[in-house]
Amino acid sequence: SGDSALSILDEMMNMKFGDDGKKVGFHTPCALLIDGGKQTRIGAAIRHRHIAPLYHKQSFIPNSSQLLKKNVNFGDLASVVSGEVSSAEVIDLHTHLLPPSHGSLCLWGIDELLTYHYLVAEYFMTAPASMTPEQFYALSKQKQANIIWKSLFIDRSPISEACRGVITTLKSMGLQEQIDARDLAAIRKFYDTFRSDGLEGAERFSEMVYRRAGVRYAVMTNIPFDANEVRYWRPKRKEYPDQYKSALRVDPLLAGDRKTVETALKGAGYEVTLEGARQYLRDWCDTMKPEYMMASTPHNFVLNEDRLKKTGVNEDAMKEPFAFVDVTNPSGPDCAAACGEDDTAIAASVIDENSDFLSQVLMKVCEERDLPVALKIGAHRGVNPKLLQAGDGVVAFADAGVLARLCTRFPNVRFLATFLSKNNQHEACVIASKFRNLHIYGCWWFCNNPSMIEEITKMRVEMLGTAFTAQHSDARVLDQLLYKWSHSRAVIADVLIGEYEKLLEAGWSITREEIRRDVRRLFGGSYEEFMSKSFLRA
Repeated sequence: SGDSALSILDEMMNMKFGDDGKKVGFHTPCALLIDGGKQTRIGAAIRHRHIAPLYHKQSFIPNSSQLLKKNVNFGDLASVVSGEVSSAEVIDLHTHLLPPSHGSLCLWGIDELLTYHYLVAEYFMTAPASMTPEQFYALSKQKQANIIWKSLFIDRSPISEACRGVITTLKSMGLQEQIDARDLAAIRKFYDTFRSDGLEGAERFSEMVYRRAGVRYAVMTNIPFDANEVRYWRPKRKEYPDQYKSALRVDPLLAGDRKTVETALKGAGYEVTLEGARQYLRDWCDTMKPEYMMASTPHNFVLNEDRLKKTGVNEDAMKEPFAFVDVTNPSGPDCAAACGEDDTAIAASVIDENSDFLSQVLMKVCEERDLPVALKIGAHRGVNPKLLQAGDGVVAFADAGVLARLCTRFPNVRFLATFLSKNNQHEACVIASKFRNLHIYGCWWFCNNPSMIEEITKMRVEMLGTAFTAQHSDARVLDQLLYKWSHSRAVIADVLIGEYEKLLEAGWSITREEIRRDVRRLFGGSYEEFMSKSFLRA
């Protein structure tokens, strides 16, 4: 390989493959030195379908090794790509996680996993008619979890992606015996060993999950309009580990929702003026130190045509079907309804590209602080309101053209975007290829299923190369990092194996070092490169 015997021995001595992250050195099992571990598949028909999750583990080849300089051949390609995807430390650029310092807002444990809104929705598809959503939500969290465990894991095989994710999570924490016994009480006892230690136990659990999932850091969603969360930021900000980064949620400002904004300004003692709104935002930026501003837009994420201003884009091209529809609910929800503890209750009216709040407040502060805006586009809130968080849906066609208009009108502001509907993904790729201040990321919510991840990632690689971020977890429960990333790694590895095979067939040689570079870009490096740009200085 070109490495000296001493350097190889030093690498072996410093191996850290134990679940506790400690050095195991020369006692490292040889099986752990295989690329991709048990997940490696040999043979084209098999290796393009990672049936097992691809769990994170440290690479046995350090960045200094000469092995990285060697060309990878067809026979080794699947193993090398699987190994590099498995060992990559990811940046989870959008989650709904909160740190243990935020008390009950930090969700973790088996009951939170089982009552996740994906599983609640799945349960009600087959729930008995005698069980209504009102009755279900009136039960304690543990009783809700018991019902879902019996219905989806005992009475049926947990074959859906959300159910399989629970199994992957439990197996990742060494609970195979409890899984085999279908022993929910024993699973709860495992979590009790952490809960019994209070905050220290929660912090220990958090550190373990991040390490096993291979997540370097995750970006939270922080809502200054939510009184339950504000108390952890003011009057004194709670300290939390560097594994958690903040993002400032600004739905009402993006939507031009005057009623919500004015209510927030009055409640916090600011002047109800544009300068008051700007100062409100500046002060929260100083408090939270966010990675970016962000908003989740609803299904009517559009622009009213008769208010369109000249922006420099081809406006005739924006007058195609679905490009514009009438604004609905222009007054927006009030702050109490819009900014509650649960972010899915936030339903900003529409994105108002001509509002003073957008142009004179949000974009002004973003330019002052050189902060990006992240958009999640296409959720249809409250399709079945009785199911609460589990009752949201997806719109078939969101107005993707608004991204082009925003990128054109505000060229000094960086935008990150992801879409909920599969139908918007191709247009989003095309728009991303036209604007250097736009970065596409992740497979959100209903697109976060293996079949969707495969299709979307393949299209993005073909159209954007490595200039996007392949995935974000959108995790709401801390434990979910374990399955969302191991499931996504498996699918993304398969996509990359196929793309590199095509590249080799075309006549391009490639080294492991180049594959490692590409993989790390897709799992967070491209995001950091995009975030490091400043168009204000361009």
